[in-house]
Amino acid sequence: MTLSSEHGDLGAEDLKIITLARSARARNGVPEGAAVRDETGRTYVAGTVELESLKLSALQTAVAMAVASGARSLEAAAVVSNAGAASAEDRAAVRDLGGPETPVLLAGPDGKLREAVTAG
Repeated sequence: MTLSSEHGDLGAEDLKIITLARSARARNGVPEGAAVRDETGRTYVAGTVELESLKLSALQTAVAMAVASGARSLEAAAVVSNAGAASAEDRAAVRDLGGPETPVLLAGPDGKLREAVTAG
């Protein structure tokens, strides 16, 4: 099913990962929330990691969680942030696991889609 709205033409599964990313951001009080969906449909949700010795964006953390759980590929990725565009580093992490055509969705804190690009 594809939904046309302020989210553009996104399927229910893509809207789900945006919602999960938004929830992670709000629940953890972090600058970004992210979610990725692997080749089996499993989702991995994460927030920004900012430790003294380790700093990862939410999307990098979600990709790392997928890899650590045995994912072999990604179907899609979503990040909720105040940023105007998905960072090159985030897109690279998604590309490393999912390939260059993997969709990367960026939504604002309100959940509205701001950008839909590929990992490139």
